[in-house]
Amino acid sequence: MIALASNSVLCRLALGAETLDAASFTAIRLLSGALMLVLILFIRNLHSTKANNSVLTAGSWFASSMLFLYAVTFSYAYITLETGTGALVLFGSVQFTMILIAYGKGQHLNGFEWMGIAISFTGFVVLIWPEIRTPSLFGCVLMAIAGIAWGVYTLEGKGSTNPLADTTANFVRSVPLVVLLTLLTLNYVQLSTTGILLAIASGALASGLGYTIWYTALRDLTTTQAAIVQLTIPLIAAAGGVLFVSEVLTLRLITSAVLILCGILVVKVWGSRHSAPTKTS
Repeated sequence: MIALASNSVLCRLALGAETLDAASFTAIRLLSGALMLVLILFIRNLHSTKANNSVLTAGSWFASSMLFLYAVTFSYAYITLETGTGALVLFGSVQFTMILIAYGKGQHLNGFEWMGIAISFTGFVVLIWPEIRTPSLFGCVLMAIAGIAWGVYTLEGKGSTNPLADTTANFVRSVPLVVLLTLLTLNYVQLSTTGILLAIASGALASGLGYTIWYTALRDLTTTQAAIVQLTIPLIAAAGGVLFVSEVLTLRLITSAVLILCGILVVKVWGSRHSAPTKTS
């Protein structure tokens, strides 16, 4: 979650200060993530006694397309949306998508899970409410698409047995789409050293390594738990502001933290104990 929160901060720093255009940020982010992961996988395979070409068969073109769709719509949406509004639309879409897909697969939520989601989402709204402004309709649509794509990409990783290979393959498969995006936006390129470094940090560290860790963690989380725990992302970003940017620790932040964490606790502890069996076909 720290890595995912860092992505939002890095994207805001690069695009908010107009140090980089949205297409270039997306392209550099995905390319640097792919390069970092290929390098790590190569080093791992050098120390492995087994021949490993799993990156050629790992991941999927569908997951890769969802990764690209999330990255590009996320970048363009942040040009027109305030941070709070963007977070509300993004994580609302993620929650809705993951819970709806889980419901469609027969994973019905029990009362404790619904209660935990309601408590956590209330805390999330408390956190971002003062930053909500009259939103751009186009920006909201793009951010909603980003949330749906991220929710689907997350669920694609639920069954991953090799998170590093799967994440690497997904990033590598996004390269043709990155090239197409770059060709279509050549006339709008805006580069700066600061923006490029922010995009590389977002891609190589927060995205490449962060998504690998996320795919690893997903194996031990239910779909509902994976959905709700992501509500801690804006909370972590806010806590980072208090710790590293000397922002004020407010009662609103404390209240939000208590509500979000209590909601997650309800889902994780009581919700898991009363989970309904999944329907079988």
